[in-house]
Amino acid sequence: MNHTYTVAVMVVIALITLATRAFPFIVLGSKREVSERVLYIGRVLPPAVIAVLVVYCLRNITPLTAPHGLPELISVGLIVALHLWKKNTILSVLSGTVCYMILIRTLFV
Repeated sequence: MNHTYTVAVMVVIALITLATRAFPFIVLGSKREVSERVLYIGRVLPPAVIAVLVVYCLRNITPLTAPHGLPELISVGLIVALHLWKKNTILSVLSGTVCYMILIRTLFV
């Protein structure tokens, strides 16, 4: 790949990202009230996405073979405990990820 192609791809990606982020403001910008449907999606979508991610991350646990899903369950427990205690999503997810990586590299090799 040459530099012109790389720069062109990056410009297209930046424009598409800008367009997708600006779209709601362009569509809803003149309205003061947000529709009930948009508010509903704003309430329901984040927990639904988190649920899908949890299911995706835990889908390969095999309880009948070692380590029986222990690294995953310990990490999920840490994430839940930290989030209930500190209410900081970044801290919770980052700590859970670090915990999982340490567990699978040291204790559950």
